[in-house]
Amino acid sequence: MTRNICVEGLDQIPIEKQQIELVERKCLGHPDSLADGIAESISRALSKAYLEECGSVLHHNTDQGEVVAGESLPKFGGGLITRPIYFLISGRATKTFNGANIPADAIAVEAARDYIQKILPTINMNRDVIVDCRMGKGSTDLQDVFRTCEGKVPRANDTSFGVGYAPFSEAESIVRGVAAYIDETLRPRYPVIGQDCKIMCLRDGDSITLTIAMAFVDRYCSSLTEYIEQKNIFTEQIANIAQQFTKRSVNVAINTADDLENGSVFLTVSGTSAEMGDDGSVGRGNRANGLITPNRPMSMEATSGKNPINHIGKIYNLLATQIAQDCVAEIDGIEEIYIRLLSQIGYPIDQPHVASAQILTKPGVKIESIKPDVEGIIDEWLERTTTITEKVIKGELSTF
Repeated sequence: MTRNICVEGLDQIPIEKQQIELVERKCLGHPDSLADGIAESISRALSKAYLEECGSVLHHNTDQGEVVAGESLPKFGGGLITRPIYFLISGRATKTFNGANIPADAIAVEAARDYIQKILPTINMNRDVIVDCRMGKGSTDLQDVFRTCEGKVPRANDTSFGVGYAPFSEAESIVRGVAAYIDETLRPRYPVIGQDCKIMCLRDGDSITLTIAMAFVDRYCSSLTEYIEQKNIFTEQIANIAQQFTKRSVNVAINTADDLENGSVFLTVSGTSAEMGDDGSVGRGNRANGLITPNRPMSMEATSGKNPINHIGKIYNLLATQIAQDCVAEIDGIEEIYIRLLSQIGYPIDQPHVASAQILTKPGVKIESIKPDVEGIIDEWLERTTTITEKVIKGELSTF
């Protein structure tokens, strides 16, 4: 099988040598990330239920959810959510199979509630949350494309593209590293740190500034004095971790909107700003690699919640990222690589309309010398495109 693979050299300023670089990550409790996480948890739950009950994953797309913020009265020592956070589940799912009904709505609601409780452990699920399911059925033409996948390489459900790149820059690595440090190290030690954190990185030449919005959970903070003390501790510890990723200077600023004189600080009841005015939508946050990177090419597709069988908006973004990372890991001489995969609706997903690799080589390296190896990695990954589906259903690949 001959695939349309195009490998070309790229002539541009490397990301590390550009004057300005911006990188952002919205962590798990941010309203947009909550919407993404719920959408993806529902897709995984439906996929597993379909496999168990029907023997194959049936058509669904749950990538249209919304988080409508509630209202709250946080206070040191513990406040109240006065108006519940409203979670709307929309999208499409298969609800009948061979004459039997499938409880897709019930599966979706259970998956959403389980995910919310996991991410926001301090929230009262009986009082502070409303989960409303409004999933419909899929369009006939897309269901027909989906059905013809059975036993074969799936056919693309859309004419769309996915984008991936490698390696991560220092700024990107810092944002990912700091996010992991907050989730895996700081929060277990200091439960006052809510899940809603947003990390914005500016690299201006050799100067890096991290501006972090960090929700504090009010029941774990007794006073404004304690809030200030803890914020200073977190600022210092995060700066130390960030400095491990770079020799550039690093400055960290947490909750810069705080008005300490008036006692106005980022204090929450549940650990998310969704409790008091910040809405969220699927696809409005992190891209498939977990970052928002305006210095890099990006797809605007919402990766989370799309079905993992033939929805290009999910599969090709994850696949392009895997291809780029493997090329950098296995081939010497690549400074930056950008992968773009374009589908045509109805065609097998292992035969993209084009698989494009644009490569910025290291000094002294000719594109012709590495082109065959890059083509080989792309071709090999396309041959096993369906392994992306397996990893997604098992939860082995993050979509945001």
